[in-house]
Amino acid sequence: MSSPTTLRRLTAPAVKAMLSDGHELALIDLREELTFSQSHLLWARNIPLSRLELRFAALVPRLATRIVLCDAADGLVERAAGVLKRAGYADLAFLDGGIAAWEAAGFELFSGVNVPSKAFGEHVEHASHTPSISANELDALLRGGADMVVVDSRPFDEYQRVSIPTATNVPGAELVLRIHDIAPKPETLVVVNCAGRTRSIIGAQSLINAGLPNKVVALRNGTMGYNLAGFATESGKSRRKLDVTGGGLARAKAAAERVAQRYGVERIDRAKLDRFRADRDRTLYLFDVRNPHEYAAGHVSESVTAPGGQLVQASDQYVGTLGARIVLIDEAEVRAVMTGSWLKQMGFTDVFVMAEAGTETGIPPSRVLGDKPAPQSAIGCAQLADLLAQDAATVVDLSLSPNYRKGHIPGAWFAIRSQLQSALAQIPLRGELVLTSEDGVLAGLAVSEAGRPARYLEGGNAAWAAAGQKNSMEMSMASKPEDVWLKPYERPNDTVSAMSEYLAWETDLLPRIERDGTTRFTS
Repeated sequence: MSSPTTLRRLTAPAVKAMLSDGHELALIDLREELTFSQSHLLWARNIPLSRLELRFAALVPRLATRIVLCDAADGLVERAAGVLKRAGYADLAFLDGGIAAWEAAGFELFSGVNVPSKAFGEHVEHASHTPSISANELDALLRGGADMVVVDSRPFDEYQRVSIPTATNVPGAELVLRIHDIAPKPETLVVVNCAGRTRSIIGAQSLINAGLPNKVVALRNGTMGYNLAGFATESGKSRRKLDVTGGGLARAKAAAERVAQRYGVERIDRAKLDRFRADRDRTLYLFDVRNPHEYAAGHVSESVTAPGGQLVQASDQYVGTLGARIVLIDEAEVRAVMTGSWLKQMGFTDVFVMAEAGTETGIPPSRVLGDKPAPQSAIGCAQLADLLAQDAATVVDLSLSPNYRKGHIPGAWFAIRSQLQSALAQIPLRGELVLTSEDGVLAGLAVSEAGRPARYLEGGNAAWAAAGQKNSMEMSMASKPEDVWLKPYERPNDTVSAMSEYLAWETDLLPRIERDGTTRFTS
């Protein structure tokens, strides 16, 4: 564990000045996601200490990055610094006094998650006067048999959970690529929806920016607004548009070319990408913005799957370093150009497009920080099952709480990894202590932190399920489930109030970012 004296202390004004000094910066909040969502700095990226080794390298890939850690002045910074120093990160500092010091300095704090992207969506609607229709207006059009198409701009899994009647799933960055085949007649009304506001606004404005001759509107407040208005949504639907005709592609490319020229989206070739890769003084993010199945079939080496709509919707979950270079990959260019146009308007200045599919297949493993656990600390599923049958083992599950709630090893206790020792103090331990997690990786990292002899389940809960072992739904919580922020419609109680509060939160973001004064949004 690192001592606070070995880290550079920074005042809140010093940190705020770093946001506009032109140099790369990774501002990392180490608290759990639910705690983070209650109050945080606008540009902070949330990487909880409990999952630091799993997520940090993807978000902050360059070891020489200037990093500022923040917490609630509760010791998370010091614990994280030790992990990061051992992994080779050298330029580490922390916000002295935590987020309370930021507030005491008179600076703005934000609630919610993905706030920069959400605020940007509100900025776009305000600056571009993006047209929208209400749920009542849409329902009347649907009942009247209007010449219209409803396109749902979310990922397919979100669309399948809940959708507007007749809606076709076309994730955000796909809209300009595929809309000419979905609505070939210019008199057809195009309605774009998401769950709330941001992806509806960005999707509709994408089509308008691309010069689609059709009338295009966003569904105001998305599926949540549709539900709140008393209308029935659908679930389990599979309407999606995965192909594009030659004529549709030609029209989409022409539209993307106009957008590229308007917003200054620069194209690069493999030679320039190689020069970017050789530049050790800059962080490079290489994002494949196509559909995930296209990425798996063939992608450029070292690229990460980041469907364009989600990259704009949740930029903080992909880009950990402010001021970095970003290269967007799409052999058809259309999705990369549209995504790039939005990132540039969000304030990401060094954004480039490369038209290439690549030949590397599958999903590459994520880089995990830290040392692998000793082989003797692993335990297999059959051996653990035998111990449990003899009441000779206590299992502690470090999975995310929603995963734990879906089913877990019988008798397993839920705990947050960064709170492991305090959690163990609440658990009546019997026999061997065995830690588990989704795939066992996090559990292996935590073995040395238990403060007592412990083992980890090799392969974790995935291996347990693959071995045909039974799961349980009985809950035993040794930590509060503060590790995950639940979407309004995922909350177990009063989802109507949660949806209303969420939509009000989104519309209130514009005045708050104006008070903060650190955004560089354009339109």
